[in-house]
Amino acid sequence: MNALTLLKQDHQNVEALFSRFEELAKGNGTKAKGDVVQKIVTQLSIHAGIEEQVFYPAVREALADSTPTIFEALEEHHAVKVMLSEIEKMPPTAERFDAKVAVMIENVRHHVQEEEDDLFPKVREAMTVQQLEELGQALEQAKDSAPTRPHPLQPDQPPANILLGVPVAVLDRVVITGKDFVTKVLNRR
Repeated sequence: MNALTLLKQDHQNVEALFSRFEELAKGNGTKAKGDVVQKIVTQLSIHAGIEEQVFYPAVREALADSTPTIFEALEEHHAVKVMLSEIEKMPPTAERFDAKVAVMIENVRHHVQEEEDDLFPKVREAMTVQQLEELGQALEQAKDSAPTRPHPLQPDQPPANILLGVPVAVLDRVVITGKDFVTKVLNRR
């Protein structure tokens, strides 16, 4: 799959989760809201990971003048990761939970709009169809080893993010599996 198509598909998937959260935030669905937010945390963590490990380095190589744009995108990722790490620790019943999620959603929507309106057209011009296909395959493969939780203090550029990304992703999956196991055991009681 073309890299830009894959990333836009990720954006659409997260936007659907945002819309679901916003609908639930109007009512009383505290547990459902928490479940949706956990999916948002996972999807955004993976998406940021693959952009930082694969997409942004390829864009910097293909577009000589892209460094300021990439640095801005990395800073936007960092800000969202900080918010996600705070949200992840909050119960959905917390007084500021909905507000914090709403601000995070605004930030991500801004980031997505900049990527899709400004960066993606430049990438499309600079790379061949074959390069975009190969980059898409690399992004898809990177999803398997990308972190599934936010790590705002983890490096966001190669080679450090790649070296630390795999062990962090493994740890994330262990933590999620453990949480799921505890939840199942507690629900059986």
